[in-house]
Formats: sequence, C-alpha cells, structure tokens
Amino acid sequence: MFLKQLEYLVAVIEENHFGRAAARCNVTQPSLSNGIKQLELELGVTLFKRGRGQRLYGITAEGEKVASWGRLIIANFSALSNSIAEMQGNLHGKLSIGAMPSMSPVLPIILQRIRKAYPGLSVDVRFVGNDEIKIGLDNYSLDCAITYVDDADALGWCNVLPVFTETWGLLVPDSFEFEDVEEITWKDAAKLPFALLRQSMHERRIIDSTFSLAGCEVVPKIESESILHLMFQTQYTELCTVIPYHFTRMPGLHEGTKVLLLKDPVVRKEVGLFWVKAETEMPMSRIAVEISKELSDSGELHNFLYGPKQFMVGDDEDNQSDGYAAIKEAAGLD
Repeated sequence: MFLKQLEYLVAVIEENHFGRAAARCNVTQPSLSNGIKQLELELGVTLFKRGRGQRLYGITAEGEKVASWGRLIIANFSALSNSIAEMQGNLHGKLSIGAMPSMSPVLPIILQRIRKAYPGLSVDVRFVGNDEIKIGLDNYSLDCAITYVDDADALGWCNVLPVFTETWGLLVPDSFEFEDVEEITWKDAAKLPFALLRQSMHERRIIDSTFSLAGCEVVPKIESESILHLMFQTQYTELCTVIPYHFTRMPGLHEGTKVLLLKDPVVRKEVGLFWVKAETEMPMSRIAVEISKELSDSGELHNFLYGPKQFMVGDDEDNQSDGYAAIKEAAGLD
C-alpha cells in the first residue's frame, strides 16, 4: 500500500469528482484511477459503488472505513515529516486553522508570532461555522481551530486551551437618537431595526437565545455571514448590529457609528484553541498551542484586543456596575 493511493482516495471523496481529485493530486486521471484500483486489489475490498461502464456513483462502507484510516495515516506521516524537519531546523509546510467569523481580529497577532518563530511555515485560515470546524478537526484537514469553549462537549475528542473572553456590544448609528446613550438592555435593543449574522451561524444562535432570555425576538432586515458587512450596514443605514467588543479596536469603529454596552444580561463567552487529542505530538498544532498560550498568559493578546486596561464583568449585582464602566472605558465610550 502506498501513501499516494490513500491520498487519491481521500481526494476523490472530498472533491466528489475524479477529474478534480486528479488535478488536486497533480496526476492524470488514469493514474489516479489505477492507483485506487490497486488499493482495492491490495485490500481485497470494493471502495466505490460502480454502475454500468464502471461509472462511480458512491462510496462503500469499506471505502468510508479505509478513508477514515487513510486520513489518520496521512496526518501522522505529515507529522513525522514535520518533526524530522524541525529537528533539522528546517520546518516548513502549512498550518491549517479553522475559526469562527468573530475571531478574525484575534488571528493577526497569533499568526504574526507563529510566522516570526517559524518563517518556513505558511498558514491557511478558514472562516467556517462550528459544524465545519468539527468535520475539519475530525478528518485532519484542520490542525486546530479557534471557537467558543462552551462547545467543548461537542468537540470531546479534542484538547482545548482558553485564550480570551469575548464580550458583545450593540453597534448603532452615531445619531442624535443615541447621543447620550452608552448602554442598553437586550429588551430595549430588540425594538431597533437590525442587521445580523445568518441563523446557521453559531454567534447568531447565541444572539437569538439571549434576546429570547430577555423575553423578545428580533427579525433582522439584513442577514450576512460577514460581521464587517454588518458594520458597514450600520455605518450607511439606520440598521443596528451586535458585534464583539474587540471589533471596536480591530478593525476599529467606522465613522458615523458608536457602540453601546449590551446588558441584562452582559454576554461573556470564553474562546479557546482546539486541537485533536493524539498519543503522537502533531508539530503544527503544538506550535499554535505554544504561541497562543504565551500570548494569553502574558496578557498581550488581551491588550491587543481590548487595550491595556483589563476588565471582567462580575456575576453578581454589586460587581456589575464596575464591570460596565471598565468595558466602556476599554471600548472608548467614556
């Protein structure tokens, strides 16, 4: 059995097309087809369902099993190659990171530190939903992912390192209506016209559940998968949107907008780095973990996202007012 044959099999399944799979593997289609046939002969199983003229129309249960093992073998071989290259001071290759859309301002400082420490690496960032993150980690197409720690149960086969806490605010037009307003309840915010993320996205589900907890429901005028697009909607129209507070610094508030503290409740979500548990160390995920831990422990990541003044919103009534003031100061609202 050759590693290339397993790569051919995985490529056909993921591309769902022999021609695209051959192009991805940089071989001719006949070479790819012959490689898969040889793999079937060696294992003594049929990997794909075939109809008349040997036309393929699906993968068999045995094919799924072989593909699952194939991904693991390919990932471990890649880890072996990377480990040897690192021992020789010549680590190169690609680090693949999955991330939720709200994490986009978090990645520059992490990736810059990775590139500085390992200049031979390239980084592939994929902004996807939680379902795609789970699939990517499970099939080893992602080395690690940044998402909400409260989803850890759904990623039980992964390790998790908490890296920062996300707090949300309401982005509104900087108009006379909000001239003297610095905070707003979710219940009062629900009366405003909204642009929000799509319902299929994890952040949107959190937003909807928080509005529901406040006894209200919001039907947005605009939906999008891009937080930046929603921020432009607020800048140029009457619509409001919900954004993570770190977007007020990176990329920063657009002219003609301001952010209000959303309270009752104040939403705080812990964000972590996830990677697959394995007996053998995977160099790419280890690098991401080491850099993220260093930035988190030193407070550098927090300062990058929120400024030098730290804040934490208390869980009890006595501490919450202080938390509000600190958040507003960090967001530039004072």
